[in-house]
Amino acid sequence: MAWGIPVAAHGERHMLKLRLTVMNFLQFYIWGAWLLTIGTWWFHTRHWSGTSFGAIFSTMGIASLFMPSIAGIIADKWINAERLYGVLQILGAIVLFWVPLVHEPKWMFWVMLLNMAFYMPTISLSIAVAYNALKNDGQDVVSAFPPIRVWGTIGFIAATWTVSLMGFESSPAQFRVAAAASLLLGLYAFTLPPCRPKLNAEDSRSLADRLGLTSFVLFKNRNMAVFFIFAMLLGAALQLTNAYGDTFLKDFAKIPAYANLLPVKYSAIIISISQFSETAFILTIPFFLKRFGIKAVMTMSMLAWVLRFGLFAFGNPAGGLWMIVLSCIIYGMAFDFFNISGSLFVESEADPRIRASAQGLFMFMTNGVGAVLGSLIAGFTIDHLFTNHACNETVSICKNWHGIWLAFAGYALVMAILFMPLFKRQRMRADPASLPQQA
Repeated sequence: MAWGIPVAAHGERHMLKLRLTVMNFLQFYIWGAWLLTIGTWWFHTRHWSGTSFGAIFSTMGIASLFMPSIAGIIADKWINAERLYGVLQILGAIVLFWVPLVHEPKWMFWVMLLNMAFYMPTISLSIAVAYNALKNDGQDVVSAFPPIRVWGTIGFIAATWTVSLMGFESSPAQFRVAAAASLLLGLYAFTLPPCRPKLNAEDSRSLADRLGLTSFVLFKNRNMAVFFIFAMLLGAALQLTNAYGDTFLKDFAKIPAYANLLPVKYSAIIISISQFSETAFILTIPFFLKRFGIKAVMTMSMLAWVLRFGLFAFGNPAGGLWMIVLSCIIYGMAFDFFNISGSLFVESEADPRIRASAQGLFMFMTNGVGAVLGSLIAGFTIDHLFTNHACNETVSICKNWHGIWLAFAGYALVMAILFMPLFKRQRMRADPASLPQQA
């Protein structure tokens, strides 16, 4: 016996956590292999424009406008979530192998959009699969999931370091690394605990059910509506440092005083400190949520984004390196306190029959609408307000990075100021299904 749990059951519980840990590790290894370094490959190897890069980064948002919700609906009604998850990962692997063969930015947009259409719904599906397995095992997801999810961040770090240390930061080989991981995860997904559809014919009586719009009923709740709107607004900021952080540091190589510094040569590793920070802050989520509630945690996230961008604005790879490192540490709070806490909040508030759809809706608002607006507006703004098009991009820093990061910091500050009086909910409601069960 271990704390009232039979040894056999205790061992099975650990095995379940291990299986879900492997899933999360590979899920974010795929993304980490290229997300931080595609900008370096784009600008320093391909020498393509910032506007077209903004369009490329918007593909994850465009795909999230519809694919997570569609995948969630399919998983809620017709197909086991883990099987759908596996199919999408295998299809994504095929597209990632194809990416290095594309030589024009206009075609790259469509290929990356297809890749994102397969990848983005797997994020919410992996959450649905994990939550379902943990609940069926009688575990509290608020306590059990963060230590599992932290291995997703470790996977992201492992991929980033692999790509950086192998010299793939400016090479298309980064996409082949991601493709191999995606294929492996796709096959592994078919061994995961079954996550069967929750909606049957008798349940699907409403027009919203028949149209696949079930999760949108959450907007009838004022607090949920405010939550999703701010999730969209904050989603616009989530990927900005991932999109431009590595390029920002690489630009210092054009200044002789900084060119040979390790933070410039291995910029992706410096940026990956952000993911190390994630691993720490994920583990604090249960404490902060139960002690302070979702409103305080979301506000902390927004204020952390202000610091994240502000410190980048004043940092450099030499005397100002501490600012960049501190910014990366703060990123853990900025990202986790919004992304992971938000998914747990949605899980606690949604009807059990539509939880996969609800997670898809959360993805729709953050990585969909928010990311599209953030990528396109940021790309346009950087090109038109913060870029000197008269200078030579190959030998000079043509972007006003100080102004860029300060503009992003101001945006996050305005969100925090507006969020505090508008969002009323203080704590997540108790969810009987998520409470620990006696073994």
